[in-house]
Amino acid sequence: MKVYTREGDDGTTALLYGGRVAKHDARTAAYGTTDELVSGLGMARAGLRDQPQWHDAVLAIQRELFVVGAQLATLGERWDRLEDGVSRVTEAMVERVEQRIDALTEQWPLPAEFVVPGQHPAGAALDLARAIARRAEREVVAMQHDGLLPDDWPLRYLNRISDELFVLARAVEGGEYTRTRA
Repeated sequence: MKVYTREGDDGTTALLYGGRVAKHDARTAAYGTTDELVSGLGMARAGLRDQPQWHDAVLAIQRELFVVGAQLATLGERWDRLEDGVSRVTEAMVERVEQRIDALTEQWPLPAEFVVPGQHPAGAALDLARAIARRAEREVVAMQHDGLLPDDWPLRYLNRISDELFVLARAVEGGEYTRTRA
């Protein structure tokens, strides 16, 4: 099997469960950025191999993001083929992220001022992933604006996951971080 198909040479790409769209479509931007986020989290996870708690937390987020990507890569009229928690984001998924955020902030209170990323390599990678998540969120808002998003659970999930990544970065840094003011 070859990895290339040549079908995208015309500037279009195939979607999950059929259909093709332009590679510059709002949908491809959104799921492409979600894929970039998964890769960015891979960099963070690679730096956490000796810290199983954080390594596994990042891996869980990566797996959830595949659900987000699957839903975003499916035409709205084919969302009936999606499976909750496998290829469709659910309210329960968003609630689980909120519970994880609450648990983290209970143990690692939020800083009172802005944080300069880079205290720890894995923390810096999580901060980069958070910024990518915010871009993915903006691109999903563009999908919503274009009428391409039949429900808003992917948007809600990305909104929460960027918050979780911020808190997770602070936890990975063990509460030691560089503030914007000396």
